[in-house]
Amino acid sequence: MPRRAVAAEHRFPRDTLRGVFGVTDYYQLLGISRSLNVSLDELQKRYYELSRQLHPDRFMQKPEAEQQRALDMSSALNDAYRTLKDPVKRAQYLLSQEGFDVGEQRSKDVPSELLEEVFELNMALEEMRSGDDSARPQLEAAEKNFTNMLADVDQQLESLFEKYDQFESRAVLTEIRGVLNRRKYILNLVAEVHKTLSPATHAPQPTA
Repeated sequence: MPRRAVAAEHRFPRDTLRGVFGVTDYYQLLGISRSLNVSLDELQKRYYELSRQLHPDRFMQKPEAEQQRALDMSSALNDAYRTLKDPVKRAQYLLSQEGFDVGEQRSKDVPSELLEEVFELNMALEEMRSGDDSARPQLEAAEKNFTNMLADVDQQLESLFEKYDQFESRAVLTEIRGVLNRRKYILNLVAEVHKTLSPATHAPQPTA
């Protein structure tokens, strides 16, 4: 009996894609152009077309090896679609394909332009956690400020995506990696502030 396709999100190495499926990356797997700006309608259309071709019912009477290959390809297809439909995941994937390190950012890697704001934020967070509710207005303002920063970062990414698609420059990819790191850090700040302002929504739920 064929193994079940792994449901959890994972990445298929380039060697696996080439050796098993005859393609070099997720773009080729889905049959779309290799770029940072993609047509989501085209992406979805290609995904549905290929998903129908790989439906298990089409392989019920096939040899086990062929059934397994269809399962593996379906799993790779699902992962490719999840990755490429999301702009941030798409950028991270292309960066990794181009040899850039896109691992987890360390907590000490504070963007230099945010040092002062992060210092003041940490002070307010500590006050709030110690029961001093007078820090709430400062944290609410910080949450709004960082949320606005995220919107600005996303606009910056859109511009850089267009720039890369036009020139395919590694220098632009380096810029994108830096902006993604900044985005990740700001996103963590927003989550931390929200968690402190609304602890009840993050508390473990009692079990019956």
